[in-house]
Amino acid sequence: MIRNISNRWSTFLDSDLVYEFCRTPSVIAGFTLAVGLILAATMAPLLAPYNPYDPSSIDLMNGLLPPFWSSGGSMEFPLGTDNQGRDVLSSILYGLRLSLTIAVAAVALSAIVGTALGLLAAWVGGWVDAAIMRLADIQLSFPAILVAMLVDGVARATLTPSQHAVLAIPIIVVAIGISGWVQYARTVRSIAMVEKGKDYVEAARLIGVNPVLIVSRHILPNATGSIFVLATVHLALAILTEATLSFLGLGLPPTEPSIGTLIRIGNDFLFSGEWWITILPGITLALLVLSVNVVGDWLRDVINPQLR
Repeated sequence: MIRNISNRWSTFLDSDLVYEFCRTPSVIAGFTLAVGLILAATMAPLLAPYNPYDPSSIDLMNGLLPPFWSSGGSMEFPLGTDNQGRDVLSSILYGLRLSLTIAVAAVALSAIVGTALGLLAAWVGGWVDAAIMRLADIQLSFPAILVAMLVDGVARATLTPSQHAVLAIPIIVVAIGISGWVQYARTVRSIAMVEKGKDYVEAARLIGVNPVLIVSRHILPNATGSIFVLATVHLALAILTEATLSFLGLGLPPTEPSIGTLIRIGNDFLFSGEWWITILPGITLALLVLSVNVVGDWLRDVINPQLR
């Protein structure tokens, strides 16, 4: 077993993917930055000086302190504090973790729904294929942010404010996830249509193999590479969508310090001189989205060279 793992690792290191990665400095920088931010978000409870969820760690007398390099700043709060006295560095780390959690869950939901519908449309065909693709075409006529706002609006109209506050994270995950399934469905359907007509699939059907097994064992593995690339690119869009919804006041409540929520809170103090409350979370968001996009675009070019 150890020898098999060693052989697979050697094969991976000798692959074109690793070769292209090592000869592209911008991708190395983007990958390093993305991994660093993700690790920082994952280890937020260990790295953050304070817990922004803990009221006992918040002192209103420490409100609106500037970063340590500015006059009046302190190393106790390296990136300053917000109007409630919360440490901005701690809020960014915890907010980054929450934003990434929501984005990853939303991307997973989009990938599962889109892949299932794409496979169903390709395998069944006929009116089922037509109905799914026309639904996809209709959704493509609306920007993703409007679809997410519609789902969130329906949830707000259905639930009481207290119920919505409790279910805020699942609601925004569903809102972003539902808005992004179309790309997966169209991509998987096109790949499945090609694989469906190949001899090995026809042979499996002739010998009576269960259609579910044919789709899961033979057709789906051929689409996993494209699904992974789509998920990487979609992750950046999901992060931006969550930040936009929270900035507009339609996402997470102020008690949940996601990156978008922090930017919205800080925007109220931007023109009064407390720029760090919104600018620093904004820079963090821009760096995360940029790094993920760089890696996603590179993966797309390597896996599909025709798109270069």
